[in-house]
Order: sequence, then C-alpha cells, then structure tokens
Amino acid sequence: MKNNHIAGLSSQKDCVRILCVNDEIILLLASNSPRRKQLLALGNWDFNIAVSDVDESQVNGETPQEYVSRLAQAKALTAAAKALRETIIIGSDTAVVDGNEILGKPKDEENARRMLKQLRGRTHQVFTGMAVYRVDDGSMLTELCVTDVPMRAYSDDEIHAYVKTGDPMDKAGAYAIQHPEFQPVESMHGCYASVMGLPMCHLARTLRKLNTPPLADVPSACQKLLNYQCPVSSRILRDENTT
Repeated sequence: MKNNHIAGLSSQKDCVRILCVNDEIILLLASNSPRRKQLLALGNWDFNIAVSDVDESQVNGETPQEYVSRLAQAKALTAAAKALRETIIIGSDTAVVDGNEILGKPKDEENARRMLKQLRGRTHQVFTGMAVYRVDDGSMLTELCVTDVPMRAYSDDEIHAYVKTGDPMDKAGAYAIQHPEFQPVESMHGCYASVMGLPMCHLARTLRKLNTPPLADVPSACQKLLNYQCPVSSRILRDENTT
C-alpha cells in the first residue's frame, strides 16, 4: 500500500514565522535547506540562517554515526566563526545508509536511477546527526537519530518519471520522503522529521537544556504538518534512547 500521509506537503510555503524567544539569544540554523527551515519554524523560535560550506567527504573507516555527527558539528563550528557570542547554532547532517554504504547525492540521472533501484522494496536507515553549539561558553550538545525507512516496490517507470522531475538530484539517496507524487516509502515507525533533515523533538529537548524552549507544541505542530502520527515523540521528549 502506498504511503499517503505526506500528501499535500508541497502546498506548504517555505516560510519562517518570527516570534521573539529571548532578546539576548540569537538562534542560528547552519543550513539553507528549505525543509529544515520549514521544520525549525514549527517551534516558533526567532531564528536566522547561515550557510556552512564544509567538506562532506567521508573519512576512511568512518561509521555512518561518526560521519553525520562530525559534519553536524563542523557546520555549527563553521557558522560560529562569524557569530555573536549570544548565538546558539544548530548544525545538522543527514545520511541515507544501506547496510554500511552511505548514499550521497546522485552525480547524474543514471546514478539516481541506480540508487532508487538499490533501495526499492527494502528497508534502509537514515542517520541524522545534530549539533547545538552555544557560542558564549562553547557548550556543544549533540544528538543522533536513526530511522528505519521501508521503501515500497515502485516500478521502473515510476523511477524514470521521478528522476525526470529533477527532484532526486540534490537529495541523499536520490529521493525525498515527502514527495507527493512519488511517495517512495511504504510505511514509517520512527521520526519522520529526521528523515527530512531535522529531528524536531530531539532539538526541542536539547534547546530546553540551554534554556531556549520552543514557543509551540512541537510534536503536535510537526505531526499536523506531516500528516503523520508519530510513535516516538513522547519517548524522545522524555529523554529516552530511541536509536
């Protein structure tokens, strides 16, 4: 059965709702991803954007967990170089992992088709590492979210049509879980927001530790946006390990 819970997401505007959290705190997202911006806005934090260009090459022998965690921290620290001391920076990195293989963004259409065929009808994992860095005292809090992603048995024709839209070309693993027409995922039992690039409940609990709680009900807002009944949000907010 196709996964229809994300239908209609494309109609959402990529916008940022601005509400002040604390006049002394500047929240900075070290990413220009439209989906990460859309998700972060769910907490009603006031935030700015800074693009962090880092080398995303995998280090020899590096595990997926080490890879996303290292890049998330690198993005946060790169943004910190030009940030004010009142800034809290959010760095995040997401990797599609099949077995021990990290699937990056496809190099061309043929590479995208190969990745989609590789993932078809099987379950892979998405690792998202997140680093929250407070410039004032150098505090670095990290999170890791690992989500099983079962893909449906989409056809070769569906792969061809999806690749021709151009959507896979800037996506790790050559797919967007939220794509309303392709809908590649069979079902979900983990953090949907993490697969999109920013695990919001992990972020909410981390920012609370830095006295910057959300100004909205993050689980409800996230589930409403994604049309998804999340089975892990309460456990994450209780600080339980769900990886």
